[in-house]
Amino acid sequence: MTGPDLPASSDRHPHTRLLRGVRPMGAWLIRRRYEVSVHHAERVPATGGVILASNHVGIIDGPLLAVYAPRPVHALTKLEMFDGRLGGFLRRAGQIPLNRTEADPGAIRCALRVIRDGGVVGIFPEGTRSSGHFDRFHHGATYLALVTGAPVVPVTLIGTQAPVDSSSSLPAPGSVIDVVFGAAWQTPQQPWPRTREHVRATSVLLREHLLSELDGGLSQTRRSEPWPLPAGQSEDDPGTGLVEHPREP
Repeated sequence: MTGPDLPASSDRHPHTRLLRGVRPMGAWLIRRRYEVSVHHAERVPATGGVILASNHVGIIDGPLLAVYAPRPVHALTKLEMFDGRLGGFLRRAGQIPLNRTEADPGAIRCALRVIRDGGVVGIFPEGTRSSGHFDRFHHGATYLALVTGAPVVPVTLIGTQAPVDSSSSLPAPGSVIDVVFGAAWQTPQQPWPRTREHVRATSVLLREHLLSELDGGLSQTRRSEPWPLPAGQSEDDPGTGLVEHPREP
């Protein structure tokens, strides 16, 4: 992986020590509350830079991705999460703060550094919790794939949404949660410059692949589809990327 828009060797790699250390404890804690099944973890390449692109329907999606991926994950995480003690923990655990309201070249350089160094970046292309069907599809995963040529492995999270009739944002205790890793998708590394039209066209292809793998994951686990979040649980999201009309229940 070489190229003018990859980070310099002097750019800082996010921390990894705590990230590796907390994963077993995190898995134990989550399994005390939920029944978690992981499917096809072998689809994540054992070595080399990788991008995990996941749907996003629940508040625990980030922790699940960090804990149950077969390799430590540096996830792009909204900047608002990095306040106070939680922010310190997230930084020490190697998570990457992302300003979702405007272009954030620092976050992109950090993610590129992780991939260049053979690590794993996690990203939620929907940008925020949504229907889980990529109705809004930001270009971040596409850009990382184009710059690095790294494979994108889809992740379908099922059962992480809170009950519709509940005031909680967490799934009910005892809920069954499935984490399904899909078939990797890859696009050739594209040197600078990359046109908006090229990025958008590539995003269309990647979104189609993620939707196909989402449908495959639901079929394999015999689970029902997630639907739009209950009122009050959604968040504002910048109006960028691809926009599709949500599926009807």
